[in-house]
Amino acid sequence: MNSVQLADQVATPIQIIGLSFYFDAPTRERAKSLGLNSFEFYGLGRGGTLGDVDAEVVIEAFTFFHPRSVERMWTLAKTKADPVATAAQYQEAAYAFADRTFGAIDRDVLAAFAQAAFKVVAGVEGGRHLLVDGYKKFDTPSDPVHAAYLGAIMLRELRGCVHIDAVGEVGLDPVEAIYLEDPNLFKLHGYEEDEIPVTTPDIEAKKIDAEVLTSAKMAVYFDVLDDDERDGVATGAAAMFAALSQPVAATR
Repeated sequence: MNSVQLADQVATPIQIIGLSFYFDAPTRERAKSLGLNSFEFYGLGRGGTLGDVDAEVVIEAFTFFHPRSVERMWTLAKTKADPVATAAQYQEAAYAFADRTFGAIDRDVLAAFAQAAFKVVAGVEGGRHLLVDGYKKFDTPSDPVHAAYLGAIMLRELRGCVHIDAVGEVGLDPVEAIYLEDPNLFKLHGYEEDEIPVTTPDIEAKKIDAEVLTSAKMAVYFDVLDDDERDGVATGAAAMFAALSQPVAATR
């Protein structure tokens, strides 16, 4: 398959794979052990990859969240825990999720996915995509289960970052974009009923254009891969996605 086909094929699986550990029960328990609620653990854990930065930096990185959400899950949460240390804990929660989930997948499949994912991310110019830069600071795990999951998280962050760019380039407001994506996500991202945007056929068409442009931008990054590596991404993503509904714990 070519790079555009790959970008389209793995978009939804990678999105779901990468976020699946966010609010599962063991992650919530880890948050509680740190004196945080799940929302605060998410904000500090994901945002903390950027370092102990000002809220404005997190607002930029979390473009589709209302700033009032960033105030709660970043500024106020920082009074409870250090963001950099929390980011490390959040990544450990991700690895623990991977250990509970991807044990039935052939290690060679996971290793091939991880190798290709890291190759893609290595080609991303620094300073363009904040969260990608943040996750690139983590050491590459030697364990293929962990490496594959970190690779999936980074590919998810990469698509999210290029989608922010695409939304801006087609002239779509982020508030419109997140509402058209899913009204439930709109609420989860901190927006209220009276902030629902008025949508028109033109705005809906821009949302479609943004998705097409996002895949095109991802395809540029996937172009560093050869045919076998693209197949490795597709196969690994499919295997991890299937494992979400039939998890098997990893044994070592």
